[in-house]
Amino acid sequence: MNKREKQNDGVTIREHVFDGIQEYDQKLPNWWLFTFYIAIVYFVIAWFVYYQTPAPIPNDGERIEGQIAVIEAKKKAELESMLASLSNDSLREMSKDATHLASGKAIYEAKCAACHGLDLAANLNGIPLPGVPLNDTEWKYGGEPLQIMALITNGSPDLTKGMIPWKTQLSPSEIAQVVSYILSKQPS
Repeated sequence: MNKREKQNDGVTIREHVFDGIQEYDQKLPNWWLFTFYIAIVYFVIAWFVYYQTPAPIPNDGERIEGQIAVIEAKKKAELESMLASLSNDSLREMSKDATHLASGKAIYEAKCAACHGLDLAANLNGIPLPGVPLNDTEWKYGGEPLQIMALITNGSPDLTKGMIPWKTQLSPSEIAQVVSYILSKQPS
């Protein structure tokens, strides 16, 4: 017998057998070979264009940074337009809107209640909390809505004894919702 057996149907089988398994010895189809060769040529050309030519093809990091810059610019424009439209009267109007109050209450309970208490009285079962009461008419740094918003955003002037700045943890709209919630609890 030859090293390769030819069966009647044109299939060539190799001579050796391992664990009863016979191995085909056929040539790959041309469509597969041409696809493989085209892929190799494409890779070489793409590699050359990407790494060896000065063509301005941005990489993934540059594209992502560009998209983030566009998003940041839109956020900044929206923030400026929102802050431009805010006034003491608009914040007071927000304090009458149920959706803003619900959002403000949720944020207040998650972030502010630890220091100012759930009832804004700055005590918990008679034990004083580190924050000041927010449900009275006495305000240490100004009681106008925009002053309250600036205080929450930037923190108290003396950070060693007062509130931290929340601008890194809350967005301006969330701060406005907290202010509206606090204003809704003020005595009329």
